[in-house]
Amino acid sequence: MTTARRTFLALATGAFLALAGGVPAQAAALDAEQKKTLAEVNSYFNSVKTMHGDFIQFGPNGERAEGKFYMARPGKIRFYYNPPAKVDIVADGKSVSVKDRKLATQDIWPLNETPLRFLLADKINLEADAEVANVSVEPDLVTVVLADNSTFGTGKLTLIFDAASIALKQWTVTDAQGYDTSVAIYNTTVNGPTNPKLFHIDYNANLMQRRGN
Repeated sequence: MTTARRTFLALATGAFLALAGGVPAQAAALDAEQKKTLAEVNSYFNSVKTMHGDFIQFGPNGERAEGKFYMARPGKIRFYYNPPAKVDIVADGKSVSVKDRKLATQDIWPLNETPLRFLLADKINLEADAEVANVSVEPDLVTVVLADNSTFGTGKLTLIFDAASIALKQWTVTDAQGYDTSVAIYNTTVNGPTNPKLFHIDYNANLMQRRGN
């Protein structure tokens, strides 16, 4: 698996569904308080039409990467990695591109076949879109554990929210071997202006790549 694909799995999974492989958790029977909390999480996600900020990713072997992200629902998101990483991920409303500038490759998938479709949908409903394994509420944090099947595989995802604002703060993907990849977001701005040029995919580059193979 290439670095770019691993990056996409970590970020797109964090967008909602675990992809890295493993055994899905069983859906839990939620009590009234847990259902109320999950409804608040859904309401938060659906109130966010645009967002941008910084992210930091920690890999299972201690590796660390940072960058910026930009989102405009429905359908559009972009992740920029700071040097020395050479990965660029963008969804333009119909497709998702994962570009590895080091290898000079670009993979493109239909957006509706990737987990990003859940993050970027007009209407988000975690309970309907994924198996909710657990919802826990602590004084400072709300934790939601999800599992789901997708085009890319199955696995487990832990989402962590601020208890007061229900804003998403961090997600952790657990793979089949039990290794964790965590992504935290910070310095976020919600529902501010966006630049449409951020979400452009160079389809000609992908066509030239296929012709060269």
